[in-house]
Amino acid sequence: MSLRPHSGRRRKVPAFSFVLVGLLLGALPLWGPVGAMAFEQDSPGPLSIRIVGNHFVDGGGGPVRLLGVNRSGTEYACMDGKGFFDGPSDAASIAVMASWHINTVRVPLNEDCWLGINGAPATFSGSNYRDAIVAYVGRLHAAGLYAIVDLHWSAQGTLPANGRTGQGRQMADRDHAPAFWRSVATTFRTDPAVVFDLFNEPHDISWNCWQNGCTTSDATGTWEVAGYQSLVDAVRGTGAPNPVLVAGNRWAGDLRGWPHGVHDPIHQLAASWHVYSPGPRLDSLRDLVVRPVAATYPVVAAEFGEKDCAPAWVHDFMGWADDAGISYVAWTWNTWPDCGNPVLITAYDGTPTAYGIGVRDHLAALWQANASTRVLTPLGAYAPLAGAGAGAILLIVAFLGMSVFTLRRLRHWKRAQGVTGM
Repeated sequence: MSLRPHSGRRRKVPAFSFVLVGLLLGALPLWGPVGAMAFEQDSPGPLSIRIVGNHFVDGGGGPVRLLGVNRSGTEYACMDGKGFFDGPSDAASIAVMASWHINTVRVPLNEDCWLGINGAPATFSGSNYRDAIVAYVGRLHAAGLYAIVDLHWSAQGTLPANGRTGQGRQMADRDHAPAFWRSVATTFRTDPAVVFDLFNEPHDISWNCWQNGCTTSDATGTWEVAGYQSLVDAVRGTGAPNPVLVAGNRWAGDLRGWPHGVHDPIHQLAASWHVYSPGPRLDSLRDLVVRPVAATYPVVAAEFGEKDCAPAWVHDFMGWADDAGISYVAWTWNTWPDCGNPVLITAYDGTPTAYGIGVRDHLAALWQANASTRVLTPLGAYAPLAGAGAGAILLIVAFLGMSVFTLRRLRHWKRAQGVTGM
């Protein structure tokens, strides 16, 4: 808002207005695009990953981000009795993924297939399923890739974790999820290149239930939720030191309450965030919510994607995440023809979709530039929030100044008209 000068006697704006404006304008350069420390890429050393402060480090102790793709199929193919994977899983297929300059593959798991329960086909469950997953993770490592294993499909009691009763559950079930994670953690606890994603997408539960569990009801009946703290405890009870991802609420899109008291005794806790466009995953709050979380913990966009078969949004999102030092793993390296469930490729030879072109080209540009890993500082994390606050203060100051100016002008006008009493 601009104030037009009034003819006649000069009206003074209160001195405190200039003081506040001067202080704010003087500080604004601190709220610019600074606040992330860049580190040159060193030799990564052995393939391993752990958390130091608010970022991941590799085997050589250098900062690293998880940049990769999801590889869907291992959460559903086994329950369908069609195999362990949807599409190829050999070393050649992994090499194609790696050619996109990724360093991570997220592998969704099925609770029943891993544990061999609830009618999971024997050929593709239990030790057979576990061996297939372990071998696949080994092939990923051989290609220089980290693996994120996540609890994706699950179900309570005797319900099968299939496409009807195992997909899209509100939260992990207390009946099986702790046992699942004890088994997974025991299997991979000596593998320093595996990250545990404890549950895919919590939704429609309170933050207290999210943390500590509760009794809930849905179309499958009434059942007991396993809160995130119990899952962290299950993993750590095995002695596994692997980093763990804990997803936000509201389909993993909301980090406003994160971590809500969830505690990891060995400080290997990171936030998992899922963001799609167009969609209701609170993407508009990325600077005001996600960046402040990233000031203290690593943040991994464990799923992101563009649902309009286009690359425009992903260019913006990946660039923003690069600047904030946030990891990201695109959904998904599969070939089903569905923009609403976005896929990166049209064939397993790596032929990209339009959305996939955006992801591939961005990753290639980072690789070609030998881009350094950025670690977010507190100043960089809170800069947008502080900037928004400064803007609000400036508006308030301007409003107060205009109010004082207007009241004095009105008083002068009334005096000129012979009106008293003000």
